[in-house]
Amino acid sequence: MIRNSIDIASRVSPELTALIESVINLLESDEPVTLGTIRNFISNDMPEELSESEHMHHFDNQESLVDELDELIAGFGESAPGVDFIYSCASEPLSRVIEVVINDENRENMATLATVREAILGGIGSRMVGDGVLDEEEDDQLLPEIDNLIARYSADAPAEEYLRYE
Repeated sequence: MIRNSIDIASRVSPELTALIESVINLLESDEPVTLGTIRNFISNDMPEELSESEHMHHFDNQESLVDELDELIAGFGESAPGVDFIYSCASEPLSRVIEVVINDENRENMATLATVREAILGGIGSRMVGDGVLDEEEDDQLLPEIDNLIARYSADAPAEEYLRYE
């Protein structure tokens, strides 16, 4: 099987990543779970508690997770393995933020995911947008992404482990 060689993390929201991972875990299949399988599961077999959280994404003109999944299917095909769209490292924009936090000369302790979250809440993303290092759209995704990493791996996890090296 040929794996996708692009930066999938930059194309998938943290919420969709979590949903894809949940569906893969629920299906427990020996065969690779594809985007088409995930789309079919969401349409026909999704438990009500997952379904209700999906419908909450229709407010504030945000696209729903189903719409986002449909865009991935249009771009990569129904046969693309769902696991390719789950990331356990930071996207490029969050990696830039992590690098700034890690390289802070005033830092005494190892930077953790919680430390990075504190920096984001403190406005590091806005400063990096002002410096031209990040786009505004990238800044908007930093907090949901770091919250997702913290939920999956722990606030005390070393931030450096999630850097994307390219």
